[in-house]
Amino acid sequence: MAEALAEEDLRRRDPVKRAIFVGSFLVALSLVWFSSTWLEYMMAKKGLTTVQEQIQSRTNEFAQVQFDLKKIADTQKRLDSLQKLATTRFLQGNLMNALQQLYIPSVQLTRLRIEQNYVLNPGSPPITNSFGVVPGRPSTAVERILLTVDAKDFSANAGDQVNRFKSALVKQDYFKTTIDVTNGVRLASLSPPQSSYDSKPYVMFTLECRFPDQPR
Repeated sequence: MAEALAEEDLRRRDPVKRAIFVGSFLVALSLVWFSSTWLEYMMAKKGLTTVQEQIQSRTNEFAQVQFDLKKIADTQKRLDSLQKLATTRFLQGNLMNALQQLYIPSVQLTRLRIEQNYVLNPGSPPITNSFGVVPGRPSTAVERILLTVDAKDFSANAGDQVNRFKSALVKQDYFKTTIDVTNGVRLASLSPPQSSYDSKPYVMFTLECRFPDQPR
């Protein structure tokens, strides 16, 4: 009996079994640690995915806001341009009213012609270089207006009233504020004396009134 107990105690104290037991315990402990770490990793990954989705959502919202702000700025710029065009546009009614107030004896207007031309200047797109983005230049248009006045001078000495009519036109309030009084009006043509059906002499002349170019 004593021998059996001694053998049993020896088996319990066997270092190999102890090593196996300790090793199994360490393996189990490692599995627990690995499982805990893996769970933390998965939770952190899920949290990272959520944060990335939120950032992407905010990024998309920011891009949309930037796009909307650009559209608003472009629309406001168009509205400002339309407002400027409305306040500075050429009004033919004002011109006709000014000509009605212009009177020189023995001078008769025979024809008026208004030419409105627009010269388009293409813009340039933005350019990116090593220093950053160089803003582009928007396209513009220049309005050019030319008024041609054909008239007839049937004064006693046909032709004497031509310069007087030109001087009176330049001094008229409307033209003083809208054209260059020095070079804005020129005598484009002057016909030789002619005779009407009643043998009264007259001359035909043409004045050109060039208005300053207006950016549009």
